[in-house]
This record gives sequence, C-alpha cells and structure tokens, in this order.
Amino acid sequence: MAADEFPQPNRPQDTPAQPTGDELALRRRVSDLEREEVADVLREAAGEGRLSYTELEDRLETLYSAKTYGDLIEIASDLPNGPTMAGATAAIAPIGQPGPGMTVHAPVINVFLSDQKRIGSWLAPQRQEVNAVLGDVTLDYTEAQVPYSEVYIDVKSILADVKIRVPRNAIVHLDSNPILGSVSEQSSSLGDTADEPVTVPKVFHIRGTAILGEIKIKRGPRLSKRLGLS
Repeated sequence: MAADEFPQPNRPQDTPAQPTGDELALRRRVSDLEREEVADVLREAAGEGRLSYTELEDRLETLYSAKTYGDLIEIASDLPNGPTMAGATAAIAPIGQPGPGMTVHAPVINVFLSDQKRIGSWLAPQRQEVNAVLGDVTLDYTEAQVPYSEVYIDVKSILADVKIRVPRNAIVHLDSNPILGSVSEQSSSLGDTADEPVTVPKVFHIRGTAILGEIKIKRGPRLSKRLGLS
C-alpha cells in the first residue's frame, strides 16, 4: 500500500494572521475634518519654508485623495504637528472584547431627587443612558479616559438639569426632542487652545429628550479647571 494511501492525521488549517493594533490603526478611514487638519499643517510648514510651494501643491493633491490614517502619516509625518503612529492607535476603537476595566454598555444612570457626577479622570463607556427626574447629572468627558473613537449617549430629562461636557474639538451629532424643555449645544470656543494637546477628535452621538427639563452640551474644561482651581 503506497504511503500516500494511508489515512493522514487531521491537521489544523492554517489561519490567516490577525492584524495587529498598529495595522488596524493605519487602515482606519479618515474624515474630511482630519484631512483639513493635515492641510493646515502643510500650509503652515510651507509658510515657514519647510516645504516649497510645488511640494505643498503636490502634497495637498495627494492629501485630498487620502483614504486611511496611514496615508496621512506618509504625507506629513516629517513635519511639526504632523500625524503620528501614536495618534493613529489612540483614535482607533477597540475591536472585540473590551480590555480590562473597559465597558461598552454602562449601567443606566438613574437620578430621582438627587444628583450624580462623572468628572475627572474616569473611564468612560462607549454607550451611556441617563434618566434624570427632578435631579442633576453631570458627565464631563474633558479629562475622562475615552478608549473609543465614537461615544453614544441617550438622555431623558424630566424637570431635571443634565450637563454633558465634551472636549473642545469633539464632533457632536445631536438628536434633540425638547417638550416644554430645552436642549442646547455650545459652539466651539475661540479661546486660547495653545496648551491643549493635539488629538484626533472624538465623535459624540447624543440623543436628548427634555420634558420640562434642560440638557446642555458644553465644550472644553470647566472654568474652575481652566483657572487651576481644581
């Protein structure tokens, strides 16, 4: 009996190698806002003499057809304030199971005749639901650890005051439904941002229903934090 006629033991099928976190970060699709931020870096570099105007035009043409964060790094990583690998890995949302201490769906915040605050360096979930009745709720994401590129917040305010504070450069998609109440979003401040770190903006999807209550979305650190009082 030929050797190849003997039954062969079952062998595990070769599985393709899973992409690393860095590879996933480089493949992440970029937004128009991120392209514009890199365009500003290029124009500033040309104004400082780091790029010739021919180089500027060539890089801008390549930039506006860029699809991934890896493309942005190739275009401007050799310039001050250009995109970096650290920025890529910080922006990507975790894949699969959350890491230690991280959670996608947090317990619902229920407030009745009381108040709750999430401020300082807290670990924010990707999805948060808030039900407030005759109380106050504060969610401050300006110092929070936010390991997700997109955050979803669902708020119901009945005769209550809910404040959501997001980073100054955050992108906010607001779906509001005020019923004899108010849902408001503060515009981006023109204040000094020189001391703030350059980060890829997080996207906040906020759905707010206010019944005789108030929901406020504010930008940037609290006044006491800006003044160094806390």
